[in-house]
Amino acid sequence: MNPVEFLVLGLAGVLAGAINAVVGSGSLVTFPALLAFGYPPVLANVTNNVGVLPASLAATWANRREFTGEWRRLALILCFSAAGGTAGALLLLLLPGEAFEVIVPVLIVLALLLVVFGPAIKRWTARRHAGAGGDHRDHRGATLAVAGLTAIYGGYFGAAQGVLLLALLSITLAGTLVRANAYKNAMAAVANVAAAVVFVSVTEVAWPAAIAIAIGSFVGGSLGGRYGRRIPQAVYRVVIVAVGLAALAYFLLT
Repeated sequence: MNPVEFLVLGLAGVLAGAINAVVGSGSLVTFPALLAFGYPPVLANVTNNVGVLPASLAATWANRREFTGEWRRLALILCFSAAGGTAGALLLLLLPGEAFEVIVPVLIVLALLLVVFGPAIKRWTARRHAGAGGDHRDHRGATLAVAGLTAIYGGYFGAAQGVLLLALLSITLAGTLVRANAYKNAMAAVANVAAAVVFVSVTEVAWPAAIAIAIGSFVGGSLGGRYGRRIPQAVYRVVIVAVGLAALAYFLLT
C-alpha cells in the first residue's frame, strides 16, 4: 500500500466514523473507497468490517451509563447479536463470491432507502414513544429476534445496520430513543466483533487498509460525537447517498 492510499482510506474512515456518530451508515463511505482502490468485493467487505470496529466499540463505551441495572438483560440480547454476527460472517465466506456481488447491490439500495427515509423513521418513532405513555413496555422476544436477524445482516454486509436497528428497537424497547440508541450501539458492536473474529480466524484481511480505516474511524467517531451534530444531518445524508450510488453503479457496471 502506498502512502496516498493509506491517507485516502484514513480520511474515508474519519468521515465514516463521524457519520456513524451522527446518523449511521458510515460503511457506505469506506466500502466504496476500498472498491475504488481495486479490492475485490468480499475482501473489501471483510476489511471494512474490521476497520470500522474501533468506532463501534467507542460508541458503546460512551453510552455505558444507559445500561445501569440492565446488564443481565443486555447480556442475553448480546448473545443473540454475537450468534447472528457469526452466522452472517459464515454466510459471507461460505456462499460463492458471485452471490455476494449479486446480493450487495440490493443491500446497498436498502441501505440508501433507510438513509433517505431515516428522518421520517425517526419522527415516527419519536411520536410513538411520546404517545405510548405507560403502556409501552419491553418486548423481550421481539428484541431478541431483532438482535439475531439484524446481526446476520451486519455480519454479512453491515451498511445501515444501525439505522435498521434503531428503527426496530424503538418499537420493541420501552423508554426514550436515547436508550434505544445505546442498545443499538452495543448490539451492532458485538455483532461486528463476532464477525471480525470469524474473518480474522479463517480468511484474508487487507491489514494495512483495515488499520488506516480503523485509525480514521476512531478519530472520526470521537470528533463526530463531540462536534458532528453542529453540521446539518442533511449534509451527511447527501454524502452517504452520493457515495452509495457510486458503489451501486460500480456493481451494476462490472
